[in-house]
Amino acid sequence: MAGKAGLSKRQRAKIFRISQYVLLAAIVVVIAMSANWGQIKRAFFDLEVAADQFPNVIVIALKNTLVYTVLGFAFGLTLGLILALMRLSSVAPYRWLSTIYIEFFRGLPALLVFIAIGTGIPLAFPGTFLSRDVAIMLALGLVGAAYMAETIRAGIQAVPKGQVEAARSLGMSQGRAMITIVIPQAFRIILPPLTNELILLTKDSSLAYLLGSTLAEQELAQFGRQALTQFKSLTPVLVVGLCYLIITIPLSLLSRRLEKKYGSGGTTTRGADA
Repeated sequence: MAGKAGLSKRQRAKIFRISQYVLLAAIVVVIAMSANWGQIKRAFFDLEVAADQFPNVIVIALKNTLVYTVLGFAFGLTLGLILALMRLSSVAPYRWLSTIYIEFFRGLPALLVFIAIGTGIPLAFPGTFLSRDVAIMLALGLVGAAYMAETIRAGIQAVPKGQVEAARSLGMSQGRAMITIVIPQAFRIILPPLTNELILLTKDSSLAYLLGSTLAEQELAQFGRQALTQFKSLTPVLVVGLCYLIITIPLSLLSRRLEKKYGSGGTTTRGADA
């Protein structure tokens, strides 16, 4: 007892860390010894099945995922900027409309938006035809715009008011000062959360399967689902997961780098809301 009482706080912390390492090592050893590695290899690491996914997983699925994401992000960013400016407008109806839109689409799962775009519009407007690319762009953009609008609004409000006052003193109109002075500075502040939103839209693009697809239109998730049923192996899912990581890991690194350079600006993303 005297020996334990004589341990310093640093020594006790060191003993605790070592005990945790030993416990984790023991768990790993037990799992490694009890696992059926042959079955795991067949289920997850079947090289023949993995090789069969190429080149379609790259030239079709990965390419389509990137295209859908870029379309959704471009539409969402444009609409989000408009909504952010409406939210900051001195005209009350603009603020009301923007607030209603943002709260509505932030409260809806993206799944329901895809269903509404894919089946609701043709039912509500008979004879209306939306190409698959346009439908995906609308579904992703409508949801993304609600989050990006709040991010952009926070970025605009983070720009010092003195910048606008200086621009007005030089004879610039309010609109010109906003476009040439405030918005460019705001976008430097909000680059990290916008990059995070791009990552989230990349993953949300997996919901495009709800709209149906041919082989040439499949994105990564649908491609993996079809290959899973064809080969009865989880290897295609692993290949698809690696393709998603090819997109998301560089974007995550870029987001952290931008955050260190420009700061978060006090903005929030979907991850922060969750």
